[in-house]
Amino acid sequence: MLKACIIIAFYNNVTSLKMILTALNNQYENNFEVVIADDGSAEESVTQVKALSGDYNFAIHHVWHEDKGFRKNRILNQAILVSHNDYLIFIDGDCIPQDYFVADHLLQAEENTCLNGRRADLSPGVSDKIRETQHTEPNKIFKSYRNSIICDYLQGKGKNIEKGFRIRLQPFSAFLNRKNKGLLGCNFSANKADLLKINGFDERYEAPGIGEDSDIEYRLRLSGVKVKNIFFMANQIHLYHTELPRSAVNEALFDQVRQENSASTKFGLRKD
Repeated sequence: MLKACIIIAFYNNVTSLKMILTALNNQYENNFEVVIADDGSAEESVTQVKALSGDYNFAIHHVWHEDKGFRKNRILNQAILVSHNDYLIFIDGDCIPQDYFVADHLLQAEENTCLNGRRADLSPGVSDKIRETQHTEPNKIFKSYRNSIICDYLQGKGKNIEKGFRIRLQPFSAFLNRKNKGLLGCNFSANKADLLKINGFDERYEAPGIGEDSDIEYRLRLSGVKVKNIFFMANQIHLYHTELPRSAVNEALFDQVRQENSASTKFGLRKD
């Protein structure tokens, strides 16, 4: 049986992390472990995270490095190195997996293939309500708050709400997934061997955007890995927050990567 490692990119947001872990626990079938990739959380948050390790059915590993700014790619590489299972699923620490999230990734997994998922971006108002409430089934939040989510969406609040619906009818699903869309770092999965082949994430990206999705997709494709959409499956909800500023430095670095046209980075898991 294929087993996964869920790698959660995390920074100080313990409230959302607890919801993520409970949502995963509610769909656990002895088929995954969890690695919390901690990009320099404060000591108080780290203490809380470590205290969670015995509360869930799956094994939890916590990797941390000092806070020196946005170094998500570096800590994701550390998470890959400590993972034990051969299939890696990446999510962000403000994205709550809904029912069948793990099952959909594992059922759709293929050799030489990266799976590309999406998320439903909730409005500020609904996000605040969710944060203020104790949830025993956070894996069902989209269903529980569906009326409020749709009402806000019709008023121009929230986006990509349709991605919260799980569509299982194969012909319809194939139609909805027919277009090429860029990888999102908050919801994708790949065989560990394929990521090792390209030497993991490029650690030179030290700002949000591009490095944890566009760059990794570009180099995976160069190595011969195909990208398969699984929209309207492996559903997530994304709790609203102010978007972090994007960096022109990242754009310049990605231009350089494309000019070099090399699948394997020299600035990844191994430093050549």
